Amino acid sequence: MGARRLAERDALLAAPDRRAYLLDHSRLPGPRANLELLDAAGDVLPRDEALVLSSLSPAEAPAGTALEYLPGCGLAAVGRLLAEGASDTPRLVARLRAAAGDERWRVREAVAIALQRWGDADLPAMVAAIEPWAVGTAFEARAAVAAICEPRLLSMPASVRAAVRILDAATGLLVALAAPRGEPGRVLGAALGYGWSVAVAADPAIALPVFEPWTAVDDPGVRRVVRQNLGKARFGKASPDALARLAAAVG
Repeated sequence: MGARRLAERDALLAAPDRRAYLLDHSRLPGPRANLELLDAAGDVLPRDEALVLSSLSPAEAPAGTALEYLPGCGLAAVGRLLAEGASDTPRLVARLRAAAGDERWRVREAVAIALQRWGDADLPAMVAAIEPWAVGTAFEARAAVAAICEPRLLSMPASVRAAVRILDAATGLLVALAAPRGEPGRVLGAALGYGWSVAVAADPAIALPVFEPWTAVDDPGVRRVVRQNLGKARFGKASPDALARLAAAVG
């Protein structure tokens, strides 16, 4: 854990009003939220406070304001509760799944952060919870892809296979979306546009046989996903022969 995160934890614990401290130090509105403080909030927010903050609606915590930071902090702490083996895991997972479709993109990002926190502690449980999301809504599938396609989580063949299952299902969901695909298609495509390369970099032998058939699919969204992944340096580093072959095939 970095020194900055530890300092933020100490300051948050010492603050007489944690909500006010989070708002004052969120760096919002602005281009980049204070992610170290968000992680610190995930570490230390008490359960009741985390549940209250994570449930703040767009009307209560509008996008583009500092208030938007609060539900993200609450969701990060929900991830910690899951990592600690909360007795009401299904309820907390349902809260994350609902937030995965929130209109506020920072809230959607916090869902992935929360899931990764859970995955650090119990990856099989996290995977079992999110695999159905890959065939749910486009926003849910995006959350599942963003959560599992994190290099630190893909250190074992079983986790890579789980990532590939989720990526494959989510790519199929992208194809099935009715046109125009709009914002749901855009955010799902953006996650898929890097997720496959993360899986390939983790274990080409597992990921490439599932990724390669998608290179032949005549769908504009899938073609974009394929080209974006082939353009990632990690893809070429992991499998230069496959990169050359597939790049030549897709043009």
